[in-house]
Amino acid sequence: MVGEPISGLVGLILGLVFGYGGLLIYTKLRMRTAKDLCEAILADGRRTAEDIRKEAEIHAKEDALRRRVALDAEAEDARKGFREQEKRLEKRADLLDQKLEFITKKERDFESVQRYLAEQQEDLSKKNAEVRQTILDQRETLNRIAQMTQEDARELLLRRLQEELSHEVGGLILKHEQMLKETTVAKAKEILATAIQRYAAGHTAETTVSTVDIPSDDMKGRIIGREGRNIRAFEKATGVDVIVDDTPGIVIVSAFDNIRRETAKLALEKLIQDGRIHPTRIEEVVLETQEEMERHIRQIGRVAAQEANVPGLHDKLLDYLGRLKFRTSYSQNVLQHSIEVAYLTGLLAEEIGMNGALGRRCGLLHDIGKAADHEMEGGHPAIGADLVKRYGEGKEVIHAALGHHDDLRTDTPYTVLVAAADAISASRPGARRETLDKYVRRLEDLEALACGFPGVDQAYAIQAGREIRVIADSHRLGDEAAAKLCRDIAKAVQEQLTYPGEVKVTVLRETRSVEFAR
Repeated sequence: MVGEPISGLVGLILGLVFGYGGLLIYTKLRMRTAKDLCEAILADGRRTAEDIRKEAEIHAKEDALRRRVALDAEAEDARKGFREQEKRLEKRADLLDQKLEFITKKERDFESVQRYLAEQQEDLSKKNAEVRQTILDQRETLNRIAQMTQEDARELLLRRLQEELSHEVGGLILKHEQMLKETTVAKAKEILATAIQRYAAGHTAETTVSTVDIPSDDMKGRIIGREGRNIRAFEKATGVDVIVDDTPGIVIVSAFDNIRRETAKLALEKLIQDGRIHPTRIEEVVLETQEEMERHIRQIGRVAAQEANVPGLHDKLLDYLGRLKFRTSYSQNVLQHSIEVAYLTGLLAEEIGMNGALGRRCGLLHDIGKAADHEMEGGHPAIGADLVKRYGEGKEVIHAALGHHDDLRTDTPYTVLVAAADAISASRPGARRETLDKYVRRLEDLEALACGFPGVDQAYAIQAGREIRVIADSHRLGDEAAAKLCRDIAKAVQEQLTYPGEVKVTVLRETRSVEFAR
């Protein structure tokens, strides 16, 4: 009986001991599992932090690269602007040096002429005194020898001289006429050679395309726009063709109107620099650039007038002069040609004792009609004469603009000088790209085209291909048919030939009646 409680107590104790031991083992197992879980969480956190750090470094490098590209582009634009400004300054410095050298030379020539005139004046005074004294001595001698009065002696002397020289007058006249012709030709050649030698101008050829640099080829897609809407809006606003091809780093702007092409180039450069390229922004920038271009054109005209030393021109004439910078004739820049003609005309006028300032004015404005021949009907001489007359120029300038191609009888000598200077400027080596063969071929094509019409006897291309004279057969064509022939030839020339400016077609129909009286 006593043994049963003891065995039960022992069993209870053993149960408590084993239960406590099991609890201890369970607790240790749970603590080990929590520690492993904590270490796993820490390791995952470290990996996440490392990924975030690497991603941040990548973003920072990309941002630095983009900033570097932008800074390189800005630096390149700045360097380009500095280079252009440096070129303009060098050109202006060269021009100032040339003008200073010319002024210094003129001062030296003036001083030499003054010294020469002073010496001649002194020599002339001495000779006049000697002549007066000789005349007095001869009069006294004649009066003493012939015992005549002064009037009788003079009459006798003149009568004898007339008798002796009567047979030699005709020969002397012919001789002096021949000498005068030879001297005149030599003097004219000397004047032309002197004027050409005193003036020399550079020449550059213009083209019909301009290139615009772009920072990267990605900009081409922005210029084109979604489904081409940007490039269509730009071409519509400017009237030019924009060529975006595989050529890296550039976009090509093409147009035959140089003013439109230059305006489009400036507008596209502004859009690329701004970065906002869409149809509304394109219209705003193009309108702004057109206004700037008008101011730029007037400034070009003002600079040209100052360079040619022609003051007091009307503002509209300055605008037309500025437009000539963007006009070429057989690759010769018309504004540079006009300045060159102005200088040559002024020098020629001064060489023969005429007004050099008026000569320069006539030469500078002689081709002003080429700036408006696409706006007004007629050839550039008639248009130019109308413009200078409208804006208050004198009759010499009007006639020089109208007749410098020998289209009418010259009323003023300045027109002749302008025509000579115009021919010198146009025909000097390197002035115009058209060769003689191409020029002759163009005239032959013009004459052959006219001769291909029925009823045409002969055709002559005159005025450097600016006019075609057609001789019609009066027996085959009447007046109405001749008028229709004139329109048909003009239409054929316009459609089949390539030529500068315009071509005047003149059809002549002559009827002759011949009878004999026997």
